[in-house]
Amino acid sequence: MRMIDIIEKKRDGKSLTKEEIEFFVNGYTHGEVPDYQASSLAMAIFFQDMNDEERAALTMSMVNSGEKIDLSDINGIKVDKHSTGGVGDTTTLVLAPLVAAVGVPVAKMSGRGLGHTGGTIDKLESVKGFNVEISEKDFIKLVNDNQVAVIGQSGNLTPADKKLYALRDVTGTVNSIPLIASSIMSKKIAAGADAIVLDVKTGSGAFMKTLDDAEALAHAMVRIGNNVGRNTMAIISDMSQPLGNAIGNALELKEAIATLKGIGPKDLTELVLTLGSQMVVLAEQATSLDEARQMLIDAIKTGKALNKFKTFLSNQGGDDSIVDSPEKLPSAKYQVEFKAKKDGYITEIIANEIGVASMILGAGRQTKEDVIDLGVGIVLNKKVGEHVEKGENILTIHTNTKEIDDILYKLDNSITIESKGEAPTLIHKIITE
Repeated sequence: MRMIDIIEKKRDGKSLTKEEIEFFVNGYTHGEVPDYQASSLAMAIFFQDMNDEERAALTMSMVNSGEKIDLSDINGIKVDKHSTGGVGDTTTLVLAPLVAAVGVPVAKMSGRGLGHTGGTIDKLESVKGFNVEISEKDFIKLVNDNQVAVIGQSGNLTPADKKLYALRDVTGTVNSIPLIASSIMSKKIAAGADAIVLDVKTGSGAFMKTLDDAEALAHAMVRIGNNVGRNTMAIISDMSQPLGNAIGNALELKEAIATLKGIGPKDLTELVLTLGSQMVVLAEQATSLDEARQMLIDAIKTGKALNKFKTFLSNQGGDDSIVDSPEKLPSAKYQVEFKAKKDGYITEIIANEIGVASMILGAGRQTKEDVIDLGVGIVLNKKVGEHVEKGENILTIHTNTKEIDDILYKLDNSITIESKGEAPTLIHKIITE
């Protein structure tokens, strides 16, 4: 088998066999296929696409390129949730204890933030003492005993994907549905999930800016999951404005606590209930989405979800008193109000620009080496579709410096007020095939 033949075959729009795809992935992972041939094949895939069988084969070849997490010792069906990223995406902080409270085992592997999207581990580390560096044995025991635990991402999962993604990033082949879908799904499958729920974002703060692109990606990932034996469902949700009200690590943790108490933002609550219902059904803890949703609502009303969050924090060394006393969390020195310059309705809050503003404040990393300021960020007091009067506070900037002219300028260009406006649709579609 020769790499040049595989490249030419895909260049001409023909389907690759499982063996040809494995030959490429194994060869590239071990340095036997050079970058120039790998980038040539990636570009051929970019233009010629892949069918469902090719996508599944590429995904599993990347899964098999490295270490796999074995969660078979955990009782029950393990359901993982993946979001394609966004601004103020606090769902995991709420979802993990919520679905665990109704008997769904949540063995979550999460990462840190880079750029304008936040990382779940950074948010959890707002809690003094919280530790994700636990052994696999302890991780499994925690999930069996209490249904929920979170660890950091292993460096040995899907090395083929890491290498190929770095190449795609510098060769103009990132934005390819089969390559994106196989990249995401390979990591989820290698992490040991039995079933997968996907939250595919669309809008200005999302990787997929249009609904059509988001739908194509969702279908691709659901088909990959189902084709390789992982029951997979997806929703397409809005990210044209930040999710919830808080952007920033400790601020989002406070919002997660409020949501688990039943007093969180409506959009975050609705998204959590929608995703959580799918997780509960896939875990076979309910027979319908309506039944699952009611179970989750009851867990919030009775305090079971909040108590599960306390247990989760304390089990991993965190100070669980912050649940009852959120003021103990890191906070910024200054709070600056950003006020409306005229009456009207908010018609746009550009999500990625708000995320970048929060990152510049110190809530995110511009490079992997940057140190995060856990207390800073932005809290929205108004969302798209809401009326605002001149002089009314649209959002509050939580900052440790008074030098924020660049932030104010960015915010001024990211928020639009007009005479008419309406809230965007939060859940666009549910994808099951």
